[in-house]
Order: sequence, then C-alpha cells, then structure tokens
Amino acid sequence: MHSSFHTHRYQPDRLATDEYLLDMKQGDVTGDGIPDQIYLIGHKPDGPSGIFADHITLVIQDGYSQQRTVVPLQNNAGYNAVLLLGDFDKNQIPDILISIDSGGSGGYGIFYIYSFAHHALHKLFDSDSYNQQYKFRVQYEDMYKVSVSSAQLDLLFIIDISSKGAAYLATYYNENGMLKQPLQGEVLAIAALNPIITAENRASFDLQALQRIIGPTNADTLGYVENLLTWNGNRFDSSRLNVAIIGTPLQSHF
Repeated sequence: MHSSFHTHRYQPDRLATDEYLLDMKQGDVTGDGIPDQIYLIGHKPDGPSGIFADHITLVIQDGYSQQRTVVPLQNNAGYNAVLLLGDFDKNQIPDILISIDSGGSGGYGIFYIYSFAHHALHKLFDSDSYNQQYKFRVQYEDMYKVSVSSAQLDLLFIIDISSKGAAYLATYYNENGMLKQPLQGEVLAIAALNPIITAENRASFDLQALQRIIGPTNADTLGYVENLLTWNGNRFDSSRLNVAIIGTPLQSHF
C-alpha cells in the first residue's frame, strides 16, 4: 500500500545558515510535463567540508508553481546522501530514490522511494519496513556447511565453507566435521538498493536489495542475499532471491 504524507509548503529564497545542499536532481516527478527540482538538504555538524549530515530532508520544488514540498525523513542522519530519479511504480512518471550510508561497521544503508505523481506524495519503499519484512535464519551445519533459509519465501540455500581455512574450521568443528556446539550467523540489514532494468523494452526499474551474510562475527562475511524486487501495483514483491558466495583463489583447490 502507498503511504500518504501531509507536507508543509513554503517558498524560501535560500537555505538556512546551518543547512547545506547535499544533492540535487531535475525531472518531471509530478507528471505535468514541466521539470521539477528535487533537493536533499541537511545539517553538517562539522561544517561545509564535513562528510556527515543529520536532519536530512527531501525538498520537492514544483516546476510550474515554484512551491516547495518538504518531506522529513524518519532516519535522517548518515553519509553520502544522494538522489536518483527513475520510474519504479510503472506509471511512466519518475519517482525519487534517496540513498544514505549509515556509516556503521555493518555497512547498512538507509533507503526511501517516494512518488510525487500528480502532486500527491506516496512512500513506495523504506529500508526499515524491508528489514522487518524479510527475515532469514543462518545456521552452521555439520560437514562444513552453513544453511541460509527464509520461511516466508520457502527457500533454503547451503553455503560450503570447507575452504575457509584449517584454523577457522577448527574453531567451530571437530576433526570429524561435526560441530562442536550449535552456531548461528546472521543476515544483516539492507546494505545496497540498486535500480536495474530487467526487460529491454521497459523503461521502468526493478530493484535489487543486497544484504550481507555473516558468521559469528561481523568481519566473517559468508556471502550476500540478492533480492530482486518488482512493483506489483501496490508494493514491491520479491520476484527472485539468490545467495551469492565469495570466490576463493583457484590454486587453493589444487
């Protein structure tokens, strides 16, 4: 379902003294044929040269009326805040994708997609809702295997970790390949949200959500969950989910 927001409209001549322009794009996001201006603004505690920003806010300036619609973001602090315009809901009107790096050790991202077609604001995607919706179980198994499962999607993946090295395997496994004790990993929150075109004759985008699979520690990357999301008319659904593993040097197997 679309989520509607009531937004405050104003017409400032310039940014406040403690606000900085983080990114700007131009495109017809209302569908009236007139290009609009889309801004990300935010406060930089370390001044104009700082790379961290908080109070990050989306501002949409209508190309015809010049009125501005201000959209506060729930998660509004991070690094490298950028905009991308593209049609994600298949109505031939560009939507607004906001991407922000959280900056934490987990490499999480903050993502929002808004539609402003016909001057009506709807939230199409947010990373918090995605993280709540897609849950995974990561379980170490005997004989140097790790299972990654989604009960929601009825999917199971098996990762072979036998090439992780003798010291690593000896930490968790006995010499006969049996686990010393039950052990779990984790699929972390969404790290990247990549627009992709899956059909040559289609101008709209699908989304690929990327999540890191880890072992008992954050530094122990086992692979990645790649979730292809397609708009179904009301929301983004998973149309294909894969697990990608990290390659090892070929010579180590000979």
